[in-house]
Amino acid sequence: MRVVAKFGGTSLGSGDRINRAADSIADAVEQGHEIAVVASAMGNTTDDLLGEITFETDEADRAEIVSMGERTSVRMLKAALASRGVEAAFLEPGSEGWPIVTDEYGEVDVEETRRRARELADRLDGVVPVITGFLAETVDGTVTTLGRGGSDTTAVMLGKYMSADEVVIVTDVEGVMTGDPSVVEGARNVAKISVDELRNLSFRGAEVVAPSALSYKDDRMDVRVVHYQHGDLLTGGTSIEGEFDNLVDMRDQPLSCITIAGRAIRNRPGILADLSTPLAAEGINLDAVASGMDSVTFYVDTEAAEEAEAILHESVIDDESLSSVTLEGDFAVVRVTGGDFPTQSGIVQDVVVPLAERGVAVHDLITSATSVAVFVPWDDREHTLETIQSVF
Repeated sequence: MRVVAKFGGTSLGSGDRINRAADSIADAVEQGHEIAVVASAMGNTTDDLLGEITFETDEADRAEIVSMGERTSVRMLKAALASRGVEAAFLEPGSEGWPIVTDEYGEVDVEETRRRARELADRLDGVVPVITGFLAETVDGTVTTLGRGGSDTTAVMLGKYMSADEVVIVTDVEGVMTGDPSVVEGARNVAKISVDELRNLSFRGAEVVAPSALSYKDDRMDVRVVHYQHGDLLTGGTSIEGEFDNLVDMRDQPLSCITIAGRAIRNRPGILADLSTPLAAEGINLDAVASGMDSVTFYVDTEAAEEAEAILHESVIDDESLSSVTLEGDFAVVRVTGGDFPTQSGIVQDVVVPLAERGVAVHDLITSATSVAVFVPWDDREHTLETIQSVF
């Protein structure tokens, strides 16, 4: 099996932890696996170096300075492997065979990087390359960086282009947890999670795998997150499944829009639960929910809309903080999901402007970390789908 193992800063934060990392790599090599290693800077070295740059500097000099953390890590880890009889070689920008190439702004040159990664993969037999994470270089040798979370990106990118069977992210958490263990008592490890779910969590603050890395995840290659204390690269942790593709999808049945208004709705704890629970009890599904300053809007199947309106009307009568309920339909919803949305500006504009030019009125628009849902009149659904497909 071919594995790319990425060791985060915490997992290399001391001599003892470097020894632990080297032991796990040596064990995998002894079992006959091909291993490539990506190493982050030890501990908080990168942040410390950045904090010491209190003078004006250009990006090239800045990249050279912060690269020293990763450059130290790969030398330490290579030496630890050599002491265990494992043939290893460290790779950093400027090394012969360095794989990751970008332009001057840090945008990856996919074709050149893929070509170099394949060449690196061909040399894996018997030698463990220990590669600096986070760093890249231009075709003329200038050091660049892949940005925050760049070591994760290095690992998953190389895993994809080297045709690895698995990428293992070794970090200081027990894989993905059901909640933040420092906040939630009884939080436990999740054995598996989809790449879609994890990207949404990552863009909302879950620090497990950098979102930029997950865009390189494909369905063929496994990605797993394990704790550095686990000691085994090949088992345990959380498996990240599937791949994230741009997708345009239209619901094939009409929806109706039910809006509940109330002067204090935004300050009423539990209002969504109070309104949605009776609907759930009658088997009415909520396709989407949108909230405003003094209103909540539910989108439900048109076939169930009148029943839903009657149920919600009872809530309005019983609750003095609510004033009225209205029903409107029929609407179509076209959803766009995209792995790179959070790093791209103008996504909403890219959706709305072409529709306006075609005379389609957008009734509602709901966004999440990696998707946009556009609600339009039912009769405009085909125009909307065609327009959005032409954009994405």
